[in-house]
Amino acid sequence: QVQLVESGGGLVQAGGSLRLSCAASGRGYAMGWFRQAPGKEREFVAAITWSGGNKYYADSVKGRFTISRDNAKNTLYLQMNSLKPEDTAVYYCAADWVHGPAGPYNYWGQGTQVTVSS
Repeated sequence: QVQLVESGGGLVQAGGSLRLSCAASGRGYAMGWFRQAPGKEREFVAAITWSGGNKYYADSVKGRFTISRDNAKNTLYLQMNSLKPEDTAVYYCAADWVHGPAGPYNYWGQGTQVTVSS
């Protein structure tokens, strides 16, 4: 089974930055990040192919967030800059998309909380 463990979440002020990490076990899948805010459905944030040659972003984060991966370390990253209160959510790492970068995915981590204060 593929296991995904997120880390790096925390509390920051609006305009600040955080870097999320996802440690993965298993094969070299395409991977992505999703988030879910209280009372809202889970939404796509960003995705990256196995080689890192193609990256995809939701319009709401493009220009502020950067997805990357280090296959030698089996780790996925999400650099989040210029954070806004509306970015507050639990962020989930996902692996092995079914139809495309926006999902669905076959494997999920447990999530890490990101809170952006005003």
